[in-house]
Amino acid sequence: MAKTNDISVEEKLRALYDLQIIDSRLDEIRNTRGELPIEVEDLEIEIEGLEKRAEKFHADIKDQDDQIKTKHEVINHAKGLIEKYKSQQDSVRNNKEFEALSKEIEYQELEIQLSDKRIKEFGAKIAHKNETLDELNTKISDLKNHLKFKKEELEDLVSETKKEEEYLLEKSKEYSAKIDERLLGSYNRIRTNSPNGLAVVGLERGAPKGSFFTIPPQKQMEIAQRKKIIIDEHSGKILVDDELVMEENERMNSVIKF
Repeated sequence: MAKTNDISVEEKLRALYDLQIIDSRLDEIRNTRGELPIEVEDLEIEIEGLEKRAEKFHADIKDQDDQIKTKHEVINHAKGLIEKYKSQQDSVRNNKEFEALSKEIEYQELEIQLSDKRIKEFGAKIAHKNETLDELNTKISDLKNHLKFKKEELEDLVSETKKEEEYLLEKSKEYSAKIDERLLGSYNRIRTNSPNGLAVVGLERGAPKGSFFTIPPQKQMEIAQRKKIIIDEHSGKILVDDELVMEENERMNSVIKF
C-alpha cells in the first residue's frame, strides 16, 4: 500500500469522499437516537443533585435528633439536681441556705422549661424536614423510573444498530489512515463546524451541495480535473465533481452495506 504522502490528489479526494460517506452514515445512525442521550444525561444529573439535597436533609435531621437527645439529658440532669436540692432543704440550718437552694431549684426548673421548648422546636423542624424529604424521595423515585424507561428506550435503539455502528467505526479508522494527518485534520475541523457534518461535497446544478452560491465554470473545470484540493470560499467545504461522487457512492454501497 502506498504511503499517504505518495498518493495522487485524485486518490486523496476519493479517500476523503469515501470517509465522508462512512461518517455520514454514522451520523444518520446517531441521529435516530434524537435527544434521548441528552435526556438520559440530564435526568442522571438531576437525580444526582436531588440525592445530594436529600443527604443534606438526612444530616440536618440527625443533627436535630442529636440536639433533642442532648436536651433530654439536660432535663434528666436538672431533675436529679432538683431532687438533690429539695432533699438538702430538709436539713438546712437557716433561711439563707434554704433560699439559696430554692434559687437553684428555680434555675433548674427554668432549664427544664427551656429544654422542653427547644425539644418542641427541633421536633417541629424535623417534622417539616421529613415532610419535605418524603416529597423529595418521591420525586427521586419517579425520576429514576423515568430514567429507567429512557435508558431502556435508548438501549433498544443502540442495540438495533450496534453491530453496524461498530463496523462503520472500524471502517472510518481504516479510511482515515489513508489520508495524511494535515488533510485529515482539515476534514475533521470542517465536519465539526458544519451543522450537517458534511466536509466533502459534490456539485448540484453548479453549486456545492447545500449551498446557493454557484461555482464559476472555470472553477468547476478545475474541480473535475482533480489536480488539487479545492475548498469552497463560501461554505468552507472540500469540493469534488459529480462523476467522482457517483463513482464513489456506487463503490461504497458494497463497502458499507450491512
